[in-house]
Amino acid sequence: MAEFSDISLVTQVAVFHNKRAFDQLVRKYQSPVRRFFLNQTLGDEQLSDDLAQETFIKAYVNIAKFRGMSSFSTWLMRIAYNVFYDEVRSHHQTEDVDTSVAVARQTVSGSDTLKMDIYAALALLKPDERTCITLQLIDGYPIDQISKITGIAENTVKSHLRRGKEKMANYLKQNGYDR
Repeated sequence: MAEFSDISLVTQVAVFHNKRAFDQLVRKYQSPVRRFFLNQTLGDEQLSDDLAQETFIKAYVNIAKFRGMSSFSTWLMRIAYNVFYDEVRSHHQTEDVDTSVAVARQTVSGSDTLKMDIYAALALLKPDERTCITLQLIDGYPIDQISKITGIAENTVKSHLRRGKEKMANYLKQNGYDR
């Protein structure tokens, strides 16, 4: 089947309720959405999968509201961002994140240790800093798109990125990473 643009697929879903077109959108964006949630939840795969599923359900239900004022990926990531913060607000986490990361780190070895150290560094960040860092450094979004996804002013996004990078670099240096 020929590759369709996002706008074409969205139109097919919104107008004709074409589930195959939506399936193509899901296949295209499920990895970035899941990766976003993995970074926000510090590696909780089950929760990340649940949040990704909720994101796609909300996208399907609200797809007729997509107006094309931004790219479909930006619109979808805005939904993902809102789903994550709804989750955080509804389930105030009482577990100490540093403790859970430290315990998890003891059970892994090799390349998984680096992953756990990255999650530990991400855990030190404020939620908005973590979101901005992961959207830029891991997902490759430019500052203007991060601003649209999060609803945070571009200069504030830049400040979150600067502080977040500094905190992560300091943590990683303190834990034996020189570069």
